[in-house]
Amino acid sequence: MTTLAQYLNKHSTSAAINDVITTLADVGVTISELLRKGALADIMGEAGNQNVQGEEQKKLDVIANDLLLDALAKNAHCAGVASEELDDATPANNDGSLLVLFDPLDGSSNIDINMAVGTIFSILPYLRQGHTSENSDFLQAGHQQLAAGYLLYGTSTMLALTIADNVIMFSLDPDTNDYVVIEDNVQIDADTSEYAINSSNYRYWHVPMQNYIDELIAGRTGVRGRDFNTRWVAAMVGDVHRILCRGGLFTYPFDTKDINKPGKLRLMYEANPMSLLIERAGGAATDATTRILDIEPNDIHQRVPVVLGSKNEVSYIKNLHMQHDQV
Repeated sequence: MTTLAQYLNKHSTSAAINDVITTLADVGVTISELLRKGALADIMGEAGNQNVQGEEQKKLDVIANDLLLDALAKNAHCAGVASEELDDATPANNDGSLLVLFDPLDGSSNIDINMAVGTIFSILPYLRQGHTSENSDFLQAGHQQLAAGYLLYGTSTMLALTIADNVIMFSLDPDTNDYVVIEDNVQIDADTSEYAINSSNYRYWHVPMQNYIDELIAGRTGVRGRDFNTRWVAAMVGDVHRILCRGGLFTYPFDTKDINKPGKLRLMYEANPMSLLIERAGGAATDATTRILDIEPNDIHQRVPVVLGSKNEVSYIKNLHMQHDQV
């Protein structure tokens, strides 16, 4: 069976990227062990403070963030690190050639109920080697990512990774702490009958998204002529993992619930890395009209609407929005 180290040595074109991915994966082993211990490791409950997003932090949010930040800052190839939990990026090694962004614990509200959570990461080139990295260095469109992926801490710990235009899945062997390839060249079906959305926000959506969900709920009695199933993990990493495994659609669309947050998800820490995975697996990812990987970021904590997954369904939603805009 092929381990992560063996796979990277054979397929990656950059020793620097290999080393950074290995660092991320090693921290994932530690986080996985803490989650297995649960309350016995005193990781449950609130940390008693808020992150830069104004969200209450869980204890493991803080622990995972510190573990990743410390490990990456010590990596010679890493020039800077940006975390969803921190106001500003953290400079690391000026001679490094890479920048790393991460969401240390996506879906952390699931920790206390023993459901899936994950770590999402994105690797970008550093274009000013020899200088101290700044927030502005991270403001690169998603198509410039060199690699991206996530660690899913569920019934088993999984690593989904995209390098060299391929998407690969690994499973962590708890006996050896090696990540082992379980699927290479992951591909998503273009069609699907499964979707994930937080329907409690229905009244805040734009009309095209309301109409779309109405069509899916009508099923075979409506214009789509077939039934659809809803699945919702309440952690993007879990919903995207399901799509990579069996197709589907995930969306957190634009809503008017909070005019200061036109999108729920963060472009740099969630939307970009997940969109790269989905596109390289044959799917599509937009903000309902625009390809996410083409969005030019203006802030490291920028939020965007997200529609990603099976290509034909993403295209269908885009057409609904375009038709509505033309009326």
